[in-house]
Amino acid sequence: MGQGIAGPPAKAGDFETAWRELRADDQIQFAPVDIPEPDPPPDWLADFMDWLGDLLAPVGRLLVDIWPVLMWVLIALAVLALGYFIYGMVGPGFKRRKGSTAEREEWVPAEGEAMALLEEADRLAEAGDYDEATHLLLKRSVRQIAEARPDLVEPSSTARELAAEPRLPEAARTAFGLIAAPVERSLFALRKLDRDDWQAARAAYADFALAQTNLADKAIAA
Repeated sequence: MGQGIAGPPAKAGDFETAWRELRADDQIQFAPVDIPEPDPPPDWLADFMDWLGDLLAPVGRLLVDIWPVLMWVLIALAVLALGYFIYGMVGPGFKRRKGSTAEREEWVPAEGEAMALLEEADRLAEAGDYDEATHLLLKRSVRQIAEARPDLVEPSSTARELAAEPRLPEAARTAFGLIAAPVERSLFALRKLDRDDWQAARAAYADFALAQTNLADKAIAA
C-alpha cells in the first residue's frame, strides 16, 4: 500500500517567523487581563445581613438540634398522607362514590310515570297550549329529579342551574336543558311557544326517559 508523500521538514526560522507574526497581531490578546475587584456592598446592606444572621441563628441551631426527631416526624406525616390517599382510592368510601356515580349514570324515570307524563302533556299540546305542555314537562322533570336525588334540588334552584348540575347524568342534563330553554323564553321573553318548540322538548324528554324502551323496541323490530 502506498504512503503519502511528506513535504520538506520545516526550518526553525520558519517557526520563529510565524511566532513573531502571531504575537504582532493586535487582534489576539496575549497580555494578562486585569479583572477589577467588585465593589464592596454598601454598609447598610452589610449591617442588614449581619442583623438577619443574628436573628435566624437561634432558629438554625434549633433545627440542627431537633433534626433527628423532626426527620422522623416528617417521615411519619408522609406515610400517613400516603396511607390516607390509598385508603381514599380503594377504601369503602371510594366504592360508595363509584357505586353512586354508576347509579346516577343509569338513572331514568320509571317508564309508567314517563308515559303518563307524556300523555298528559300531549293532551295540552293537542289543544294548542304548547306553553303549558312544555312547562308541564319541566315541572314534572324537576319533581322526578328531586325524588331521585333530593340533595340536588333546593327551593331556590333554577332550571338553568339544574341543567348544568354536574352530579346529574349527562343524558339527564342534556334533556333537562332542552326542555328548560323554551320554558325560559316563554316565561321571561314573553314569547309564546309553537309546535316546533313543543316537539323539540317532548323529543328530548322521550329520548332520555324512554331510552331503554326505545332500544328494546328497535331490537324487537330488527
